[in-house]
Order: sequence, then structure tokens, then C-alpha cells
Amino acid sequence: MTPSESSDAPNNGDSKSTSVIVNAIAVLRSFSADEPLLGVTEIASRIGLHKSTISRILATLEQEGLVERDVDSRRFRLGLGMIAMAGPLLAELEERRVAYPVLRELTERTGETSALMVWNGVESMCVEQIPSRHQVKHLAPLGARYNEALSSSVQVFLAAEDHERVRNLLRGGSITLPGLDDASVETYLDRLKESAARGWAVNFGETSIEEVGVASPVHDHRGNIVAAVLIPAPKFRVSQDVLTSLGEACAEAAAKVTTRLGGRTPQ
Repeated sequence: MTPSESSDAPNNGDSKSTSVIVNAIAVLRSFSADEPLLGVTEIASRIGLHKSTISRILATLEQEGLVERDVDSRRFRLGLGMIAMAGPLLAELEERRVAYPVLRELTERTGETSALMVWNGVESMCVEQIPSRHQVKHLAPLGARYNEALSSSVQVFLAAEDHERVRNLLRGGSITLPGLDDASVETYLDRLKESAARGWAVNFGETSIEEVGVASPVHDHRGNIVAAVLIPAPKFRVSQDVLTSLGEACAEAAAKVTTRLGGRTPQ
């Protein structure tokens, strides 16, 4: 459902309420880890609503603590109230609880940040992170979402999808792939097969010139992928030999999380 400023029928209270909720959700989703601060005009442009509508929504969200205003720029960011809302979900997320000690071990072993990612159908989302102790490091902030096809965690999740669904996601723009054409889509599908066979996917500076990412799948008792372990690292620290060792360490950690979940890796 797309944001709308009009109701479907006169005097239809349910339609008006639904429209307001959808618009508020669209406002909240416009914030991201890459762009945590947004102004009214920016949000209005992104989701196609009038600035006055955005201002009213932000005022209500601010009152409830779901957004807050930056003192210096007067732009908005997500508020601490979002954490309070997400807390019960994160606390009950079994994969997150089980993975935490494994991620700590992985960060100690590699010296790099480790994270746990889950899939919402079109995005890979971070639900846990253990940051590297290095002064220069790359992070996957809690709540960060990724929909780039070349992101290592996105590759992990798409490798488990039906090829026709992957084609539709790419062609529809839900998942972004540079230079999109029929040939690049088929090349990408071959890449997913190779990553699945190897046990880990790699993004060697393809979505960010300064960052490398490796990711491996976590499986449940049916053998389905339910999460991915991710290691993001600065590219200058990762030679080809180091890349291989990171991939192997990531795959071992994902296998350990799978075992702790009572899952199994498909043969």
C-alpha cells in the first residue's frame, strides 16, 4: 500500500485511519543508517506527501518519542521510543540470543566486527552486532537494512530463493543490481550458486569501495535459512588470503549458530 492523503470514500473513518497509519509508517521507513537525519522537505519528496502532512505526522511521532529533533540542524532522527517498541521482539528473537556468544567469539578470533542478519523478503536487516576493537572498523548498526544485490548477506538470502523470484526482485527494483540487464541477472544467479556451494558469500568493495563483507547462512531444523552471520571489514586490511580466512571463520560461526538452534545444514 502506498502513502495517500485522501480517503477511499467520504465519511469512511476506517479508510482515513488506515491512510494515516500507512503514511506514518512510510515516514519512519524513510530513515536509514546511511541517512539518519532528514528534514521535512526531504521526507516529503521521498514518499510523495505534502510537507504539511509530513509536519503533522512528525509532530505526533515526536510527541510519542518515535522521532526526535536534532538541536543543531532542526532535522529529525528516529527516537529512543523505537527501541522500546522493538525491545520485546529482539528479546524473543531466538536466533539473536543463540548467536550472541558465537558472534563474540568470531570478533575475538578475526578482530573484525561480526553481525547477525535476518531477512524480511526484500531486505537484509541487522539484529545483533559485536563491534571490532580496531580504531578503524566497519559496523552494521542495529536496524540497518540492505537491499543491494551485491551485499554479501543479501546474496546469502537470495541464494535460497527460487530463481524466478530473484529475477522478479531484481527487475522490479526491490533488490538493486548495477548494470541491470538479462545477462547480468543470469551472471548474478550463477554467482549465488557458487556462493552457496562455497558456504559463504563475498562483497569485495562492490557496494562500498572501502568495505569488504563476507556472510554465511544459518539454518533451522528444516534446513531453511533463517539468518546470516556477517563480517564487515575495512578493505585495506583484507588481502585475498585474509578474505579466505574471514570467509572460513564466518562459515564456521554460522554452522555453530545453526547447531545451537538445533538446525541442520542441507547436504
